[in-house]
Amino acid sequence: MPDDGLTLLISEEDLRSAVGTLAGQIDQDYASTGLVVVCVLKGATIFTADLLRQLKSNVHRLEFLRASSYGSGTESSGSVRVEGSIPDGLIAGQHVLIVDDIADTGHTCVAVTKYLGEMGPASLRYCTLLDKPDRREVEVEYDYVGFTIPNHFVVGYGMDLDERYRGLPAIYYFPNP
Repeated sequence: MPDDGLTLLISEEDLRSAVGTLAGQIDQDYASTGLVVVCVLKGATIFTADLLRQLKSNVHRLEFLRASSYGSGTESSGSVRVEGSIPDGLIAGQHVLIVDDIADTGHTCVAVTKYLGEMGPASLRYCTLLDKPDRREVEVEYDYVGFTIPNHFVVGYGMDLDERYRGLPAIYYFPNP
């Protein structure tokens, strides 16, 4: 356990189990069509890698987008920057799964869905490892959710605080920020 006053929220074992469950749900929906996976950088990288190893559906492509609303703080700015290099026509007519680390305000989901939706996918679904509905500012629906958590700022398993803690194998929070 890290020595920075962090408290364990979700163990490695619980993460493995949830990723397997999510992969099974996704496989049910994409078994006959296959899918394109779009990872939202940087926080969802580890989750996406683990999910890909569990999926049995045909993954046609893996693409990456960067979406950021935090900067170096612990509060979302509410303004999301989406940056990507997905070439025109690459996902047109494809079944696309967006994989994100955490859903809180909903602004990232709206921005990324709009960005990719303009590229003409056959379908677009959103998978998030963590959902913090108490922080929601816009109404959004997530198709696949690993865990619903309380309103804590979390780190580990790819998620960071100013680029620190990404490599922790479990998910932790600061009890008194």
